[in-house]
Amino acid sequence: MSDSHGIDRREFVKSAVAIGGAAALSACLNRGPEIDVPRGPEEPGSAFPERQHAWNEFLPTTEEGNNHHPRHRVLLPLDYGDGTPTDAEREAVEAALTGVERAYERSAAGLLLTVSYSPYYFDRFDADLPESVDLPEPRALSSFENPNSDDPDAIVHLASDHGEVVMGAEEALKGEIDELNGVSQPDAALTDAFSIRERRTGFIGDGLPAENQDVDGVPDDGPVPEDAPLYMGFESAYEGNQPTEDRVTIQEGPFAGGTTQQLSTLTLNLNQWYEQDTRKQRVAKMFCPHHANNDVVEGTGENLGTDPRMDDCADPMDSARSDGVVGHGQKMVDVREDDAPIILRRDFDSTDQGRAGVHFLSLQREIADFVTTREAMNGEEIDRNSAVGQRTNNGILQYINTVRRGNFLVPPRSLRALPPANPEAAEDAEVAHA
Repeated sequence: MSDSHGIDRREFVKSAVAIGGAAALSACLNRGPEIDVPRGPEEPGSAFPERQHAWNEFLPTTEEGNNHHPRHRVLLPLDYGDGTPTDAEREAVEAALTGVERAYERSAAGLLLTVSYSPYYFDRFDADLPESVDLPEPRALSSFENPNSDDPDAIVHLASDHGEVVMGAEEALKGEIDELNGVSQPDAALTDAFSIRERRTGFIGDGLPAENQDVDGVPDDGPVPEDAPLYMGFESAYEGNQPTEDRVTIQEGPFAGGTTQQLSTLTLNLNQWYEQDTRKQRVAKMFCPHHANNDVVEGTGENLGTDPRMDDCADPMDSARSDGVVGHGQKMVDVREDDAPIILRRDFDSTDQGRAGVHFLSLQREIADFVTTREAMNGEEIDRNSAVGQRTNNGILQYINTVRRGNFLVPPRSLRALPPANPEAAEDAEVAHA
């Protein structure tokens, strides 16, 4: 649908989200019918789950039975500075977060958000993180990558089907607007404690990649399928290919109810993917040769419903030797637990810096679970023992490049505002001081 200015509204909203700022928000709100988003509860603290990452129950389900993921995203990397947080700073951060939660209901049509903290943030405390939290500094996980460390102190992740919502929430969190969705905002902002290092944006959903393919990394002739939810042209987050939120939740210790978050910034090079590889080759590399040889995948793969049918694929080594190629999904089968993966994907595409990319965001109980999954994706044993190369015909490795990687802790909601490294130790110290 085009507005009175002759520009497709969806494309305009996506562009506005990428630009950001109060002016972009105002322009977006003035270019079409006002969106109707129900307000959140007056007391989000008692109404919302303790798990920040508990999004699934608030997501609608697609016709195929998969969770519908919010279409528009903003990531705000935050720097705290020196020293340790004060009670006043914690109160300001919590007030700012609560303000936007009062404005929008917790849903894909409203607003979903998390706040996470890096190991660099926790280094400022005398106490160490508890043993129940696995949060190492990020590192290269293959011989062919050399990512920079993603080292802000914290990251806020905003998600909504409406670009106006993520932009409005961002401006409110920065203290730039006094009212959001008819709800007065507190005299508090994230910037009372943090500086905002940058902003990263992205999208996921049918049609959005095709509408935003005029960027580096994608061939000029517009090859991305019009209904694809991601740049590589296929469905990705099948319900049968995701663990439960319980599986990725920390089970014990002061951060029980939280999770760890891994965030990799990937750039895409899709020239060969679309210009040289045939569709059959793309299916083989994304799924497995069996799916390509038997026409299992129709279109973007919606016909598979909730299950990409990886059990039908041969052992990766067998495929590498017989077909000369092994699929990305095929390599993931061996890192399943109770017939489900061990990382929960909430990744999305991006045009940051004018290049096709992916913000690969995953949740897992331990960062070690992501490391295990990434090592399976690397397929180094396959490379050593078959004609498949280190990256060539080895899943989708040759089309992606990891430029930045970070590890973060998503604390439970009650500890989301500038938590100490060990809340139990902090409480003991307060009692002793009293």
